[in-house]
Amino acid sequence: MSQAPAPCPPWLLRWQGLLAGHAAGPLASRFSLLAGLVLCALMAALPVVTRAGLSLLILAAGALWVLWALCTPPGRIGGISGWLLLMLGIAVLATGFSPVPMAAVKGLLKLVSYLGVYALMRQLLATAPQWWNRIVAALLAGELLSSVLAIRQLYGDTTELARWADPNSVADGTIRVYGPLENPNLLAGYLIPILPLALVALLRWRRWPQRLFAAACLGLGSAALFLSYSRGGWLGMLAALGAAVLLLVLRQTRHWPTLWRRLFPLLLLAGAAAALALAVTQIEPLRIRVMSLLAGRQDSSNNFRINVWLAAIEMIQDRPWLGIGPGNSAFNLIYPLYQQPKFNALSAYSVPLELLVEGGVPNLLAGLGLLGASIRAGWAQLKGESSWALPALASLAAIAGLCMQGATDTIFFRPEVQLSGWFCLATLSVSRDERP
Repeated sequence: MSQAPAPCPPWLLRWQGLLAGHAAGPLASRFSLLAGLVLCALMAALPVVTRAGLSLLILAAGALWVLWALCTPPGRIGGISGWLLLMLGIAVLATGFSPVPMAAVKGLLKLVSYLGVYALMRQLLATAPQWWNRIVAALLAGELLSSVLAIRQLYGDTTELARWADPNSVADGTIRVYGPLENPNLLAGYLIPILPLALVALLRWRRWPQRLFAAACLGLGSAALFLSYSRGGWLGMLAALGAAVLLLVLRQTRHWPTLWRRLFPLLLLAGAAAALALAVTQIEPLRIRVMSLLAGRQDSSNNFRINVWLAAIEMIQDRPWLGIGPGNSAFNLIYPLYQQPKFNALSAYSVPLELLVEGGVPNLLAGLGLLGASIRAGWAQLKGESSWALPALASLAAIAGLCMQGATDTIFFRPEVQLSGWFCLATLSVSRDERP
């Protein structure tokens, strides 16, 4: 009986494996180790290394993936990777039709470099799944250092902290910590995706020193995020940890009787909502900060964002199909033509608006497609027994937190936050493609 011919790889991947016949040297057998070390160094260094240092690590990760791919036969393009390639294609078109193409090229190159990190993460996790725990441990180590430095700021000189107290806000006088990241909103955005990973690490790791490490990261990280007094960060933390707990409960109760399987999560949500309402009404700093969300234009931060959003909408109306091109360099050149006086901005302060500004309606639709593919990948692990189940649920919860904060901020596009998001996408992609 003749054997069926091997399926032809997609044309986008036909360059992979060109050096497979020459990959018998010592380097080929150490790709996993090299990739793991580079990625662990990158994730641990996110909050403390300069942008130049991060750029070097990102470039090293991308170059290592290209070399690894040349020595490895191509596989299939998964759903998540497919949507990312579509977003890359839209970014290329948007760059070509941009009114400021040279500035857009910078944003395109930055996107390509991040995709190189994602590709290396995905290749490593698919080849050596044990590196997931090690990368998470490196990420938690950087988070623990950042949290300690942030909390320590409460006991030091508050002169620097005072520059984040807005006298025109209803929350005037609130002291906000920022750790090594120099921005409380950035600190909050950095911590949001890490907290559900720490929670799952606490449940997944077996040795007590490892669990104590994860518990310390979860507790101190939550405290530092709270003390940042970032309203978007608080909402993101509620979404991330709430989604993580809910997903874990749904998975744990999947074999319960139907009535209790449906009733228990609702009771849990009701109890959490009651506890949150009690905290808001009884804790004064929390109540003041939450009140600022409802102050409308009377709060300076709200007023600033509303004016930037209105300008971004005008930009979208003028270029709805391919936008102005990717990256903040293009935005900085075009936004002044639309901005209201005294409302300078570096971004649209909303991830959906930013996607529309940079790549138009197709870019937003591709982003929604990516989100849908991520949700399907995570949801598929609720009832399965795969070793990727808990990592996938943690990654889905992290994405929920990033989406919540991203509704009113674009901190996600900073590398300290975005690279954690790429790690979550790589985890979901590998979990989705795993075969039983």
